[in-house]
Amino acid sequence: MTGDLRLAWQLVRGSGRREGWRVALTGVGALLATGLALAAVAVVSLRGRRPVPFANGLLDRPGERQGIVVGLLLLLVPAFGFLGQCARIGAVHRDRRLARLRLAGASPGQVRRIAAAETGLTCLAGSALAAACCAVLVRTRWPDAPATAWAGFAVVLLAVPALGALVSVLALRRVVASPLGTVRRVRPRGRAVPVFLAVLLLSVAVAGLSYAVTHDGRSPGGPGSSPALVLPLVVPAGALVLWLAGATARLTGRVLAGRTDRPAVLIAAERLREDPWAQARTHAAVLLATVAGTAFVGVREALLDSLPVANRSFYTTGIGLTTAAFGVALAITLSGLAVGTAESVAARRGGLAAQAAAGVPHQVLGRAMLLETALPLAPTVLVAGVAGMAIGSGYALVAGGGSLPWAALLVPVGVYACCLLAAATALPLLRRTAHPAELRHM
Repeated sequence: MTGDLRLAWQLVRGSGRREGWRVALTGVGALLATGLALAAVAVVSLRGRRPVPFANGLLDRPGERQGIVVGLLLLLVPAFGFLGQCARIGAVHRDRRLARLRLAGASPGQVRRIAAAETGLTCLAGSALAAACCAVLVRTRWPDAPATAWAGFAVVLLAVPALGALVSVLALRRVVASPLGTVRRVRPRGRAVPVFLAVLLLSVAVAGLSYAVTHDGRSPGGPGSSPALVLPLVVPAGALVLWLAGATARLTGRVLAGRTDRPAVLIAAERLREDPWAQARTHAAVLLATVAGTAFVGVREALLDSLPVANRSFYTTGIGLTTAAFGVALAITLSGLAVGTAESVAARRGGLAAQAAAGVPHQVLGRAMLLETALPLAPTVLVAGVAGMAIGSGYALVAGGGSLPWAALLVPVGVYACCLLAAATALPLLRRTAHPAELRHM
């Protein structure tokens, strides 16, 4: 084990320019996830009713604190999704590099441990930076922080790198490097349900442990209102949306592959039919953000219309923080989409160079790359927007609103446009990659 860690450290230190991007982005993702988790621990550590000089009294009572903890826990979902996308940067190149270790006598399990330790060390650096900033802030603004808060901070500091390494292993579980340096993608069948049940049981266990540690018996609402119970609810919803994203991409590719003669559409359709799950994780996060954002805009309008004049700043602060949380979640999701698109281009550099050498114009390849994002997202974002609109409109009608929140319809349109812009950030990389000269390096 010590030798594996030492070798992983040497690989991190000797990272080239391409690997440097992966290390930097992974560290940023770990820093973000650690910051969100530390904030949740700090809010949970506020026991009982006490004045907090922040957010216009929004943290003074346990009920409002639970809502804030739920929001922070939900923000961890796109943060770890972003970590998974970063772990896939240069996956094929990294596996070919690790294949040399197989030739030197390393076992497949040892190679996986080295890859996990490599990601874990990077996540540890980001988590340590976030923890150091949090320690300074807590010492300055909260000098009487209880020992349980510091213990929670220490657990987060160790848990985020471990989870980052686990996410890395899961993201690369289907890429197996042979001792000869060739890479094959293994798609095991019949394991989706057992894996899903195992993750669900693990999330329930973690939620139960978190509830036992954080619930003090004085919080209103009983056990059903505990923020710890959010995790087992998010897992099945995320799995369903993930399946929907992948199934839609596969169906879109199959339908368009036999009904079009346009080169860009045909290339995108064949790519979607060949690997519909390439960006399904990011697309699933986009759909969740679309449903939640559209519903929230409708709920927000109804709330603003019904706010009392007295203590109005208390409610507007909560609505503003929720809006900021949705903005952060969307920014993380779009960053993951941009990283996933760039990784898809880098992984297909050989095929793209061959197409360019065969005479396919760069404009056609660029349109095909954008269509890989635009085609499967169009129907799913539409359905997500309708679902969010139904939720927001239902709340507005129950709350006695006089009109439907039509402004909520702008959310799916804006999300779809932002997704196309995020995918377009990979166009410069495509122009450098899709060049016949790249065939010399294959």
